[in-house]
Amino acid sequence: MQHRDTETDRCCRMLLGDVFPNFEADSTFGRMKLHDFLRDSWGVLFSHPGDFTPVCTTELGRAAQLSPEFSKRNVKLMALSVDSLQEHHDWSKDIMAYNNTEPGSQFPFPIIADDRRELVEKLGMLDPEEKDHNGMPLSARCVFVIGPDKKLKLSILYPATTGRNFDEILRVIDSLQLTAHNRVATPVDWRPGNSVMVPPRIPETEAAMLFPAGVYTKDLPSGKKYLRYTPQPNTHQQRTTDGELETSHL
Repeated sequence: MQHRDTETDRCCRMLLGDVFPNFEADSTFGRMKLHDFLRDSWGVLFSHPGDFTPVCTTELGRAAQLSPEFSKRNVKLMALSVDSLQEHHDWSKDIMAYNNTEPGSQFPFPIIADDRRELVEKLGMLDPEEKDHNGMPLSARCVFVIGPDKKLKLSILYPATTGRNFDEILRVIDSLQLTAHNRVATPVDWRPGNSVMVPPRIPETEAAMLFPAGVYTKDLPSGKKYLRYTPQPNTHQQRTTDGELETSHL
């Protein structure tokens, strides 16, 4: 049985709540250090198997189209591919052309150069089932959502053969930002404006004070009152009675 190097293993097994590595790398926006680039913003880092490839071009094109929506949410996008900086610059022109963008328009977010494959290995972004012409594993389609506190809030790992849905990534960020500042959870297929759920750990008397718009419960055969809903609260932060900031916990 093969065992990975313990340092590599530790780097590749990032868990939710871990501080995201403050890596430094070249990008189409110049040399960047992750935490300095993000400052107090949220961040989405997503990796690609390679430049000048069909699925990746459609993904980056869609991300570029949606970049104003991410900006509205105080989210900075960052793509990563295991090709050179010059190839990234050349590829970005193809992506803009795919989007029918006016020639000469600037690509709206950085593409990180990782031609030595250091970051994809450190961050566990490899797909062992898909290999390039040299027999090297391709980069998987990873999505890492990083909070303003520089901690990992969400990770999604797609194989190299499956393109991502950036509308879903926006939806997930809406949920993450809402639940970071309100003691609620979002149910299946939730969209902004839909009702949200009251976590079971909040007693009924406290829920009545926290959610003045009302709490309603779904009747179930078990008789247990755990499916509790309330209209989506405003985006301002909820606080406990002693003034401490409280976030949602399930």
